[in-house]
Amino acid sequence: MRSRPSLLVAASFTLALPVLASTVSPAAPVPRRHHASVRAEAASTCGRIAGHASHTVLANPASVSCHTPAAPATRTSAALATAARPAPLAPQPVHTRAAIAPVARIRFVPPLRGSLESLTRQNQRDDAEGLVRIEDDAQLDQLEASRDIVPLPAGYSLRVNPDLPANRRYCRPWAARFLADLARSHYARFHRALQVNSAVRTVEFQRSLISVNGNAAPADGDVASPHLTGAAVDIGKKGLSLSEISWMRAWLLPLQTAGKIDVEEEFYQSCFHVTVYRSYTPLTPARPAPPRMIAHHRRSTTTLLAAGVH
Repeated sequence: MRSRPSLLVAASFTLALPVLASTVSPAAPVPRRHHASVRAEAASTCGRIAGHASHTVLANPASVSCHTPAAPATRTSAALATAARPAPLAPQPVHTRAAIAPVARIRFVPPLRGSLESLTRQNQRDDAEGLVRIEDDAQLDQLEASRDIVPLPAGYSLRVNPDLPANRRYCRPWAARFLADLARSHYARFHRALQVNSAVRTVEFQRSLISVNGNAAPADGDVASPHLTGAAVDIGKKGLSLSEISWMRAWLLPLQTAGKIDVEEEFYQSCFHVTVYRSYTPLTPARPAPPRMIAHHRRSTTTLLAAGVH
């Protein structure tokens, strides 16, 4: 009978515990987490200090600059994975090269090669114009005295080969006018002088030349050298640039087409052999060209042809 009161007391004490729990609010219990999750959270917060997140332990997180004394917050696994994921790269502008416009085709002037037909035509034209072949130096002096032949128009735009003898630095008056026009136009564009390598010759000299130069024209016959009449000159190509040679071809070709000259571009002697006829006149009035920089005209071998030659 004595045990019954004690049982009542125990039962009343048990019933009173929920009441006490509701009136007194103790500190919220801290949930227990595995040490791996703690390490993962620390690593994700400071940015993977070393190694994998599950193997990273910070001894003193407050000593790292990326840690703040903010109150810890419970983060889900999805939030941790999002924080550990690197930020996506911003799209960069794509740089592409602009397509190069196709270069327009430019008229190309081929070499003005000579031929047997051309040499025959030069002799026929000289005969029709009443020109005689100069036999020797005595006849050459007579033609010089009568002004039937005149000195080469040497100057700042045209020079004469220093090896050429003084009594052979002559040509017909219309050939001299042709040289002056050509040299002036060339100098206005390139600021360089042309050089005359050969002009009037005598039959006597031509025969001696044949013995040392197999390419020399005969001294008589239907294909004799036009130099014997004083109407032909040789303009040297040595030292000329490709642009200058192309310009020369483009300047000479219209005159040849018009029947005012005949051109034979020689490669063994490297010169332009030009026979000038009495009917020569410039295709366009000669006029001084404005000064231009040489580099502007040497951009390519066809730029001059596109711009015109006169």
